[in-house]
Amino acid sequence: MGCRLLDGAQGAANNHLLMSSCGVQRAVRAGCVIASAALLAACTAIHNDPINTALSADPRQVEAELGADVPTNYDDMVVALSFSGGGTRAAAFSYGVLQGFEQTRVPTRAGNVSLLDRLDFLSGVSGGSILAAYYGLKGRDGYADFKQRFLLANGEENLQTDLSLFNIAKGLEGGVNDPSAFPPWLDAHLYNHATFRDLFRRQHPRVWINASDIYNRTTFIFAPVTFSALCSDLTSYPVSMAVAASAAVPVVFSPIVIQNFPGGCPLGLPDWVRRVRGNPNASPLMRSYADALERYRNGTVKYVKLLDGGLVDNYGLAGFTIARLASATPDGPLAPQEAVKLRRFLFLVVDSGRDPSGKWAQTVAGPSGIDLIMATSDTATESGAVGSYSAFDATMSDWKNQLIAWRCHLSEADRRKFGAPPGWNCRDVQFFIGRISFDDLGPERRAALNQVETRLRLPPDQVEMLITAGHDALAVNPKFRAFLTSLGRTPLSPIERPPAPPQLPLPPTPKPPGGAPVSALPRAEAKAD
Repeated sequence: MGCRLLDGAQGAANNHLLMSSCGVQRAVRAGCVIASAALLAACTAIHNDPINTALSADPRQVEAELGADVPTNYDDMVVALSFSGGGTRAAAFSYGVLQGFEQTRVPTRAGNVSLLDRLDFLSGVSGGSILAAYYGLKGRDGYADFKQRFLLANGEENLQTDLSLFNIAKGLEGGVNDPSAFPPWLDAHLYNHATFRDLFRRQHPRVWINASDIYNRTTFIFAPVTFSALCSDLTSYPVSMAVAASAAVPVVFSPIVIQNFPGGCPLGLPDWVRRVRGNPNASPLMRSYADALERYRNGTVKYVKLLDGGLVDNYGLAGFTIARLASATPDGPLAPQEAVKLRRFLFLVVDSGRDPSGKWAQTVAGPSGIDLIMATSDTATESGAVGSYSAFDATMSDWKNQLIAWRCHLSEADRRKFGAPPGWNCRDVQFFIGRISFDDLGPERRAALNQVETRLRLPPDQVEMLITAGHDALAVNPKFRAFLTSLGRTPLSPIERPPAPPQLPLPPTPKPPGGAPVSALPRAEAKAD
């Protein structure tokens, strides 16, 4: 029987009791749902046992410093990209940026080459990590089929996405989809069971996959320094598992679990960990990351639980930031020879985030259910991204100043030792730090792009729209254009040009007086604005 208010005096007298009864009915129904879900949860197993292995005793397998000894491609330029989260939307938009890089020619001593050949560092978060890992494995010549293998495929094929009682139960237990679903799909369509040994085999670009350590509330970078602190072997870890961890939206996915093997590690923690933990003025990012490494090493944390990297750093900037701040030298993480020859540094963040959305902001009720989960996740993601970008920009600005000061104080002998070319200018270092986003494309295209959902399956027309948008956002981005101008290169042209402004109707053609030809009439002078 439904709950309907009564009319009349008698009804008024009984309405309070009826409303109370209806409230009890709703509470009972909600309790039944929760109880049923709880009973199902008791019978639902989450398969997320850790698969990482203990570290070998051979210290040559351990890289003690994050980003150390990473040679860049050429003498005078360092190029880096970072792909944000956002599901297939992020992967497609970032794919368009890579296409723009491929079409851009830059000068080198060996002649003009594609800018894609100059990519030194590549970082990815969540949806962006899917493309970053694939490019890291396949390289420039093999990444083109990513569109067919992933962007136009159904990445939700193996996933439970409906809001059933069974899925609610799994969500209460730890996550609707455990690692038995998404990683096998990634291996079948993209990675073919590749490990980080395969990823490291290609030295260019150096790839960082980023997740979130939800116990230590810090970024978790799939890098040797992190796994060394856990006394675990990164080289044998599957790339698909790392990408799944980076994309593990809370409740939708269960955490990826990494086991700690404290004791018996062949190498100690890097010196910068002790230095940072003893410095009360250390940046919050460095402090939280150093504290996490210490907890791994001393065994305080037995199992690391990983979720979506966007919860902490949706721009994937932690890897390079930590690599820079962990360095004890003004030139780090570059080698002195690279830092002396450096003239241009380009770092672009590809941001596929959307504007706020949802009708629940127009009502008293809501958000609830999936909307509440996504709103909570989006809040953490966006607030963290703003802070990480500001910190990164400040870090890069400080590094540029320190680099110039170090270069200008080198002795003549050190200049020769580090390979300074003839006519070298110690101050000739330009940094181009920028963010590529939907904002670069004007209000109409931005509005259309903001309608694309955060999913692992999109219609083909939306995929094409995002790829073109990534290319065009790169082409019109002020930082990227300034970088190309500094090299004497012509910036890219957008594929989809903005609509031309409406033209005013032409004035009627004047009739020639006395039969004089029109060409003999005086021409109207254009008025200045």
